Amino acid sequence: MKKVFISILLLISMFGLEALACTNLIVGKKASTDGSIICTYNCDSYGMAGSLKHTPGGFHQPGEMIVLRGFGPNGEPRAIPQVSYTYNVNGLMNEKQLCIMETTFGGRTELQNREGWLGYYQMMDLALQRCATAREAIQCMADLVEAYGYSSTGETLSVCDKEEAWIMEIIGKGPGRKGAVWVALRIPDDCICAHANLSRIRQFPLNDPENCMYSKDVISFAREMGFFKGKDADFSFREAYCPIDFENVRYADLRVWSFFRHHADVKEMDKYIPYLNGDFKKCDHLPLWIKPDTKVSVRDIMADMRDHFEGTPFDMTADMSAGPWGMPVRPMPMTYQANGGKNYFVERPIATQKTGYTMVGHIRPWLPDKIGGVLYFNCDDANSVAYVPIFNSATEVPDPFKAENNVYSEFSFDSAFWMNNLVANMIYPRYSLMVGDLREAQKELEDFYAEDVEKTTQVGLALEGEALTEYLNTKIAAYTDKMMKRWDKLFKLIVVKHNDLVMLPSENGEIKGNARGGMTYPGYNQSFYDEIGKVLGTRYEMKELIVRPER
Repeated sequence: MKKVFISILLLISMFGLEALACTNLIVGKKASTDGSIICTYNCDSYGMAGSLKHTPGGFHQPGEMIVLRGFGPNGEPRAIPQVSYTYNVNGLMNEKQLCIMETTFGGRTELQNREGWLGYYQMMDLALQRCATAREAIQCMADLVEAYGYSSTGETLSVCDKEEAWIMEIIGKGPGRKGAVWVALRIPDDCICAHANLSRIRQFPLNDPENCMYSKDVISFAREMGFFKGKDADFSFREAYCPIDFENVRYADLRVWSFFRHHADVKEMDKYIPYLNGDFKKCDHLPLWIKPDTKVSVRDIMADMRDHFEGTPFDMTADMSAGPWGMPVRPMPMTYQANGGKNYFVERPIATQKTGYTMVGHIRPWLPDKIGGVLYFNCDDANSVAYVPIFNSATEVPDPFKAENNVYSEFSFDSAFWMNNLVANMIYPRYSLMVGDLREAQKELEDFYAEDVEKTTQVGLALEGEALTEYLNTKIAAYTDKMMKRWDKLFKLIVVKHNDLVMLPSENGEIKGNARGGMTYPGYNQSFYDEIGKVLGTRYEMKELIVRPER
């Protein structure tokens, strides 16, 4: 009797209906400070409590099947043949240091085939289990959707291994048609790239298999559908399958631009501001990748994942909509009406409160696979968490990251998602007052992790088999426990330190000295006071300034 292995690939519960909200950043090996390849993922969706998914690897018997469990009216389980060997997978990195991450661009809605067996996450998950390199994974995903059909809308994928980083874009062919059209480009080793819910690939070389892979009908299908007329050399994947408008440029490419601006000449990058403001006559695209001014570290990338456009003309902490304490998050909806029915929007940054989980994949090609890959991971908003190291060959998920301990409808002090949200939601409304306490805790943990990962790597190099696995599992559990305890301490600190809108002095995460004697009254920031004066005029104007003791 054939064994059936059930892979419950929680497409909707993991990524949610608002998955059109994620961000990926990519760093080539010659663009990084240590020769590594780095790729990142903020998985953004309201209603999703993030957790760390682990899929064990191993050999499989002939005739074994794997069941894909879908969702919705056409979501009945469907079995496909298992392969003879699958790799161990933690999050979106496997034991060979292969990473596959994604953002949804949607594109032409008429090209979605809801009858397809594979959604984008199922496609990625199977490729991580079956492939050792980026090229293998790209071809594997193309073959899978050709055989079983593709049910998602347009996706951009980061596909990175020990030697190469690729960006791949894929979209279906519409109802009743299996397969998909797609293109993948190798990112130059000395460059950085990003994508954030808008197709990024335009023209691509048709005769450069070392640096470009694509489906044989990617152009002819566009012609057939009336999406493209012209010479093959002029074909643009984005223009054919994901035409731009102000909304998708502002919400998506603004994030890419801000990332590039961190690592390039500011004046040069600011030339693209008209494009981001919807003036497509002057410019209609950002560069697909850039060479950074200086090499980029993992810690740099973690900071990039926490971006709210600070220091740019789009800074979310710097105008009245940020409130009296520079809050960088905004409530939904993304659009609203004011001033007699005029339409307005809110910015959409890389870091957002609706993130379910965030990860930074650190691929270290100079090390053996058994210890080379580190997935820095946590649940909730990247800006409000500390990244915890997860080694790629680990086989156990720490309790605070397990799905059963991260339930969206039920608070738990044992849940990483809820501990992080507990702190984040305390900080959001009084951001400028409290974010320093958060940064202190983040830095303390991430400094420790950075140093200890190097020590763990050296010890792990001397271990093999079960001894290595047990060592890494124990280290990761300890890393996670350290984070949970530090966040418990942080929460208790900010409750006491900022009680009743005053501020007590603190040092190293503890209230310092005689608390009452050092109490300060921070008030609002000056720009908000100025806005009060502008809007309310003389309502609170003092006719005579009299200084009185506090009451």
